Amino acid sequence: MIVGIPEEHPPGPGLDERRVGLTPNGVAELVARGATAIVESGAGRGAHFSDEAYQRAGAEVVFSHDEAFGRADLVCKVGRPSDAELELLREGQTMIGFHHLVTAPRAHLAALMDGNVTAISYELIQTLDGQHPVLEPTSEIAGAMVPQLAGRLLEKGRGTLLGSVPGIPAADVVILGGGTLGYHAARALRGLGASVYILEQDPRRLQELDRLFSGSVVTAQSTRAAIDKFVTFADVLIGAVLVSGERAPELVTRAMVETMEPGAVILDFAIDHGGCVATSRPIPHPADAYQEAGVWHMAMPNAISLVARTASHALTNAALPYLLRLVGADLASAVDECPELARGVSTHRGHVTRASLARAHGYDVHPLEDLR
Repeated sequence: MIVGIPEEHPPGPGLDERRVGLTPNGVAELVARGATAIVESGAGRGAHFSDEAYQRAGAEVVFSHDEAFGRADLVCKVGRPSDAELELLREGQTMIGFHHLVTAPRAHLAALMDGNVTAISYELIQTLDGQHPVLEPTSEIAGAMVPQLAGRLLEKGRGTLLGSVPGIPAADVVILGGGTLGYHAARALRGLGASVYILEQDPRRLQELDRLFSGSVVTAQSTRAAIDKFVTFADVLIGAVLVSGERAPELVTRAMVETMEPGAVILDFAIDHGGCVATSRPIPHPADAYQEAGVWHMAMPNAISLVARTASHALTNAALPYLLRLVGADLASAVDECPELARGVSTHRGHVTRASLARAHGYDVHPLEDLR
């Protein structure tokens, strides 16, 4: 199998993506299993992986974006392809990456179907116990980044320190969602001394969070009334909501945002799933943070590309077991032997294979097992 690693061309205008679909270490593992790897020259530049490093790993470096796509059986990306890249995909190819097709334009999905492209979405790979093994490391990184992102915006806004100093209370940080991102954000914020509140729907997860933090973080059932109450006093509001395969629910209305203090901060990490705050809109860079209703907003779909080297290593480590399956067997065998990989298949043989994706775009769903 030929695996192509192109330079990332983000789908949205102005977006900057510095991550790379596979690190040299990952390439070496695939090559050792008999795969041929072709890497576009400069693909790893943003994450400080040189062409020479890929060559030492056994890859062939090519100097054309078209070639990195055109020769590959499996295109290994970070994000979903741009409109121009959709035209480079050929019939029967497999493409893997964070596609977020539920929020993509309908025409994007139609192009994948018309081209008979098999799209495997990292964010949909899911184990039987509900874990998302490729998405979760990226969520951990996003959570760990919260203090540095929120702290800078608080400097521009309320002029509030996240932690406390004698005689002055710490900032109040409200996190919507107690999953991987929410937990790691809370852990990082508590390390700085912030006052942290987590709102979560699942009672069992609330109990688990209370044990993990030994009561040092306030937990509450996520209801509309609770969100309305907690948003009002939040210096920082973190959107960390995930409903697997679905658009993020809008939990915070514009009216709620208008109750926040001027200069407060919203970080909506659910923006790649559509956003959970009514006033959020995607931005390409933290420098593009904007004020709406007097509140600073940062909703960057690929925020962890700011730490591109760390994020690329994390992506490779998490994705490699699935990539090794794909290069070691045909697609049918790989998904038969690995049910969590099968759950990541979004399109195959001209059809949508995920019910939630079909609902979102008005298509009929064709389960993967029916397309063998």
